[in-house]
Amino acid sequence: MNGHARELADGFDLEKLTADFYANPYPTYRALREHAPVKRLPNGCYFLTRYDDLIAAYKNTKTFSSDKRKEFLPKYGNSLLYEHHTTSLVFNDPPAHTRVRRLIMGALSPRAIAGIEPDLIALIDSLLDRIATKDRFELIGDFASAIPVEVIGNLLDVPHDEREPLRDWSLAILGALEPVIAKDAFDRGNDAVKDFLAYLETLVERRRAKPGNPERDVLTRLIQGEDNGERLTAKELLHNCIFLLNAGHETTTNLIGNGLVTLTQYPEQQQRLIAQPELIKTAVEEMLRYESSNQLGNRMIVEETELGGIKMPAGTLVTLCIGAANRDPAQFPNPEGFDVARTPNRHLAFGTGAHQCAGMALARLEGAIAISRFLARFPNYALDGEPVRGGRVRFRGFLSVPCSISA
Repeated sequence: MNGHARELADGFDLEKLTADFYANPYPTYRALREHAPVKRLPNGCYFLTRYDDLIAAYKNTKTFSSDKRKEFLPKYGNSLLYEHHTTSLVFNDPPAHTRVRRLIMGALSPRAIAGIEPDLIALIDSLLDRIATKDRFELIGDFASAIPVEVIGNLLDVPHDEREPLRDWSLAILGALEPVIAKDAFDRGNDAVKDFLAYLETLVERRRAKPGNPERDVLTRLIQGEDNGERLTAKELLHNCIFLLNAGHETTTNLIGNGLVTLTQYPEQQQRLIAQPELIKTAVEEMLRYESSNQLGNRMIVEETELGGIKMPAGTLVTLCIGAANRDPAQFPNPEGFDVARTPNRHLAFGTGAHQCAGMALARLEGAIAISRFLARFPNYALDGEPVRGGRVRFRGFLSVPCSISA
C-alpha cells in the first residue's frame, strides 16, 4: 500500500489526470500529503496538499499573489475570458480586491441575506412539490442547480423569463478554468462571456433608468455604490455580476448535490441527521469539508519564499489543493470519515483570510434550508442509477444524479 501511495505521488501530473482520479481524487491527495506535500509538477508549478501550508499561503497575500494576469495571459491570450477572469473579485490583490470586495459585501449584508429566507423556502418547497409528483427525479437538474440560479437571479433582479441561459453560461466560463482546456472549451467560455456581457449591459441600462430597492436588489446597490461615492467601474460592475452568478451557482449546486449523495453512502449519518434536524449546520460544514465544491486555488509567488523546506523563487506558480487540506489528519481526526456532528471543523472550502468567499453566508443558508427540507420531505430517497460526475478537477460536483422517492 505504501509503495502504491509513493507511486501515485511520484506520477502525479495535474495536466494528465486519469478517469480514476476524476472519480475519486482523495487517495492521490493522501499520497501527495504523505510523500510529496510540496510537489513540483512537470510544468514547474508546485502543488500543496497540507492544511498548514494552505493557511500560510492564504494569509500571506504579499508573497502569495492572487493576481492572475501573468498566469492567464499565455492560457487565454487577449480574449474576453482573460478580461473576465482578471477583472473579477477573486483573481485580484489588495487594494483593488479590497475595494471591490467591500462593495460586494455591502450588497450581500446579513440583512439582505436574512431578507431572502422566506422566498428561498418558498422556492425550495415548490421544487419539492414538483419532485413529489414523480417516481424518479434528477437531483441536480430538478433541485440542486435550480436553487442558486433563482437566488442570484432574485438578488440581481433578473426577470424570470430571462434566466434560462444563466446556468449554461456559468458552466462554460468556469469550465475554462480547468488546468488544461481544449479549443472547443475555450471557444465556449469566450462565447459565454460575450453573451453574458451583452445581456448584462442591457440589464444595467434598464436598472439605471429604473433603480430597484438597494436593500434587496444587489445590482442597484452595486450601481449606486457606497455613500462615500465609491463605485465600481463599468467593466468591474459587469464582470463582478458574472462572478457573483458563477461563484454562487457552482458552489451551492455542488454543496447540495455532493451532500445528498454523500448521505446515501453513510446511511447511519443520514438517519442521524433525519432524527436530529438541529444538526443541519454542522452537517453542512462537514459536507463542505468532505467533498469541497471548489477543490483547487492558485497563487503566484511574488517574492522568494520557503515552504516545507523547499525554496521557491518569485514567479513560481502554486496550486492550493483544498480537497487535500480538508482531509489532513493533522487538522481533522478521522479525516476520511463523514460525521454530521463534527466540531470543530475549520475546513477551507471557502478559503480563509482576505480572499475568504464573499458569498459563504448565502451558500450556507441555501445549503442548510435545501438539504434539511429535502430530508424532511423525502427521508427514504435513494440513488436510482449511477451518478455522473462533472469531469472537472477544480470544481467537484455532479452533472446528473438519478434518484427515486422510495416508499
